[in-house]
Amino acid sequence: MTWHNEPKSHSGGALLTIAHRAANDVDTLRAALDARVDLVEADVRLFKGTPEVRHTKTLGPRLLWEPGELIRRDALEVPTLSEVLESLPEDAHRLMLDLKGFRPGLAPAVAAALREHAPGVPVTVCTPHWWMFKAFADLPHIRTVLSAGSWPMVERLRELVHKGQPAWPNQRRVFGCSVHRTLLTPEIVTELRRRVEHVITWPVDTAEDLADARRLGVTGVTGKDLELLQSLHTNR
Repeated sequence: MTWHNEPKSHSGGALLTIAHRAANDVDTLRAALDARVDLVEADVRLFKGTPEVRHTKTLGPRLLWEPGELIRRDALEVPTLSEVLESLPEDAHRLMLDLKGFRPGLAPAVAAALREHAPGVPVTVCTPHWWMFKAFADLPHIRTVLSAGSWPMVERLRELVHKGQPAWPNQRRVFGCSVHRTLLTPEIVTELRRRVEHVITWPVDTAEDLADARRLGVTGVTGKDLELLQSLHTNR
């Protein structure tokens, strides 16, 4: 099956574009998808056994929070992952689900939602907790992205690539890895690209950030500035 706007392999300098912090609700998620970026990152957290799409963290059963802001849960419409998938039947393949937290039930709950509401759709899943990918072992169409935000994690990632082994059993080639821009060098990017299709970096929110990402030789960028990301599609 062919999906419209399916992310393509890196070639001719084209960068995979990923919108960050654009999925607090279905409307903002839809707006980001309409901006023609390749993928839209949606943070997924587990609440009472149900995967929800939200940036805010849980503070007890009634409160949500992020730095500088405290929100009553009943004052905010929090969509479940199932609701998001049902609302975007034509664009689910452009989601990058970023699994937040390390609760053992999170990945199995996400995998179950994908089986039910997006069967066979090549949704991208990203997490710094690579053991979570075991929950998707029977979903080989899922695109997996290994996230690394610290030097120890980058070293683990390099070791994994050097061994030529996946982070979990019975999986195909890793779709990508996502590494903080300050942790990359051109040499590390070249090394990682030997085993993964995409090396993605963040944050890329300014023209200077973008120039640095190109210097590094990455194949994908994640940022909050939709206009900047859109500009990368102009000459495709």
